Amino acid sequence: MRPFALVLLAACAGATSTSTSTSPSTSGAEEPLVDRRHGHRHGHPHDFGDVERFEAIFDAPDRDEWQRPGELVALMALEPGATVVDLGAGTGYFLRYLAGAVGPEGKVLALDTEPAMVEHMRARVAREGLSNVEVRAVAPDDPGLAPASVDAVLVVDTWHHIANRRRYAARLKSALRPGGALWIVDFTEDAPDGPPPEMRLAPEQVLAELTDAGLQAEILDEELPRQYVIRAR
Repeated sequence: MRPFALVLLAACAGATSTSTSTSPSTSGAEEPLVDRRHGHRHGHPHDFGDVERFEAIFDAPDRDEWQRPGELVALMALEPGATVVDLGAGTGYFLRYLAGAVGPEGKVLALDTEPAMVEHMRARVAREGLSNVEVRAVAPDDPGLAPASVDAVLVVDTWHHIANRRRYAARLKSALRPGGALWIVDFTEDAPDGPPPEMRLAPEQVLAELTDAGLQAEILDEELPRQYVIRAR
């Protein structure tokens, strides 16, 4: 749900499944990376330029209870000095957790396609003194990452928005350094909130997409109340 938020890419935090829309295309036709249809964008009622509205959703006080950001980042076992991407970072909900994990010698790249969210994150980074975070605006179909340039990519509540996911996964694979990992966190099919049912992806489908892109993926036995966690190397 959040604007193409990694790289996070950590959205859909509080959207309900009451929105109506068609599911994103899986054909070869190019589409925006993040369609955001259950917050709505691209001609739908609510543009993600309305930062205040989505800040109230993505940074809602109760999100920590079910998103468990500290536990999720700990699971990633990031090394001090690592470079990590938050893909689809939205309002920057995960940035302080990631910044703390990689330390002052590390780097966090916060990527999103929505200009208003990018500006919001830049202000947040300055306000919170996150000197190891760089915020970037990226194209819908390309994260703009150099080959073998990052150690981890985190994509929270965003994968179901990406068009041409197999091709996009191949681009992320190319960006990973040896030993690096792509982490995908998304809503289960029976979660009480999140995207509309027709936009939800079964974890087995995500595994197939990542495998087709040349990654070795597995569903982790983690107990997030509303989501599953997939790690791909």
